[in-house]
Order: sequence, then C-alpha cells, then structure tokens
Amino acid sequence: MKPAALLLAWLALVAATPTTLITDISQGRIDINTTFKGADLLVFGAIQYPAGAVPDAPPDIAIVVRGPAEPVTVRRKERVVGIWLNTDAVRFESVPGFYAVATTRPIDDLADDRTTAIYEIGIRNLQLAPASGASEAETLAFEQGLIAQKQRSGLFAEIAGGVSVTRNVLYRARIAIPAAVPVGDYTAEIHLIRKGRVIASSTTPISIGKSGFERWIYVMAQDHSLAYGLAAVAAALLAGWIASVVTRRS
Repeated sequence: MKPAALLLAWLALVAATPTTLITDISQGRIDINTTFKGADLLVFGAIQYPAGAVPDAPPDIAIVVRGPAEPVTVRRKERVVGIWLNTDAVRFESVPGFYAVATTRPIDDLADDRTTAIYEIGIRNLQLAPASGASEAETLAFEQGLIAQKQRSGLFAEIAGGVSVTRNVLYRARIAIPAAVPVGDYTAEIHLIRKGRVIASSTTPISIGKSGFERWIYVMAQDHSLAYGLAAVAAALLAGWIASVVTRRS
C-alpha cells in the first residue's frame, strides 16, 4: 500500500503546484545621454503550468511597466483681468513618473473592476492619492487633466492587444520608453489572468539613469546642490561677459 500512497501523494502535490511565470527583459538598465531619443523595452517569458499541462484556452496577460512615484501638484490657470493666473490646485501624493500597460485583450474583458483596481491594471485604476480638500468632482477633473497631460507626453499609455502569446506558453510585448522619461527605479509587473482572476504574477526590476556628462550634471545637482548652483551662476555671468565683449567689438 505504501507505493500507492506515495503515488497518490505525489499526484496531489503536482496538482497543487501553482502556475508560475518566468520573465525576462531585453535590458535591465536604460542609459540616457545627449543622443537618447527613447527606447523599446521587450518584456518576454513563459508560463510554467503544473505538470506541463497546457490548457486549450489562450491565457490573458497584463504587463505593467511603471516608474518612480512622486507628489505632483496640478494647478488650474484662469484669465483674471486679462492676466493668466494660477487659481485652484490639487495635490496628488503618488503619481508614477511613467506608466504603461500592455494586455492580450481590452482591460474590461480581462477581469472585473475590483481585480483590475487591486493590481492597478489600467490608467483609470491608478491610485494617485489626492491630498487636498477639493470636492470629489473637482478632484476627478484635475485627475483627468493630469492623466491627459501624461498621455500627450507619452508617459502614460495603454496598449490593448500589445501582448502576444505563442502556443499558450510564450508571451512577449514591446513597451515604448519616451525620451522624456524620468530617471529612477522601475518595475515590470506581469499578471496571468484566468476567468477574471489573477492566478500568477512576477516582477522584474528596471533601472533608468543618466550616463556620461549628463550623469555628472545630474549627480552634481542632486548631491552637491550648493556647488552646482554657484557653478551655474558663474557660468551664466561668464557667458554674459563674453557676449558683452563680443557686442562691443562688433
């Protein structure tokens, strides 16, 4: 009876093994220099099913690439006595510097609103954490304005059908990284969805930073702000003096 019991236990263990995602990216670090005009990030991998049993139904996958979050204050400009002035403002405490989501199908077809909100799948599900006393309607209007501005600059994007799946096992997607992307630590989050539920997830880190002379300037501005400010003032004075000399001679 022992071999039969061991066999049953092994089969139960195999059946209980969860589905997992194996993920990789084309580049773990993206360097920004004077010639940087954006990049294409390739996210790819495989779905590892229990006992290798590949289902007949094609899987749904959502790939979310997000950048560092920071507080952002959105202001409304109005014309007052012929002059454009900042009037109302709403502060959001957690705005990703970059957010892109690629999916196998439209987000509404993947899962219900609760699931997509939990995993922040989709721009409308971002938890921006408004921190002002504005009304709900005002906050929504400012949030929509912020999102629209981010979309125009290419920093927020949704790509329905952007994930391709081969033989229900291999998946891949290309995420466009714009030239204006902020530096910092990023993550690529991959979610496997079946029947409206996320059954497996994986996360891969990405680093975006400046290189060369741009990195030196960035480090000076961040770590030696006083020296950087004095150097900038000195450079401006020197440029002004040179311009005045050239002007007098001409």
